[in-house]
Amino acid sequence: MDVAISALRAELSRWIERARSGEEVVITDRGTPVARLLSIDAAPLLDQLVQRGVLNRPDRADRPLARGAPRVRARGPVADLVTEQRD
Repeated sequence: MDVAISALRAELSRWIERARSGEEVVITDRGTPVARLLSIDAAPLLDQLVQRGVLNRPDRADRPLARGAPRVRARGPVADLVTEQRD
């Protein structure tokens, strides 16, 4: 189901109810899809994405820490670096 931003603004509660009932509402701006309105299921989002095959669980449960790593310090403005890279 597609809805223009203007119609979404005018009847927001109606579109939220449709999403809550399970419909997927695609919000468009001048005919171009820009967002999707979906209901939130009881299962955590990451679990849903894993089930759909969008994400994979990491091989390791522990995360590496950056402790002890030297912190990088800038020697000048980032804009100078960007300009240098463009030349």
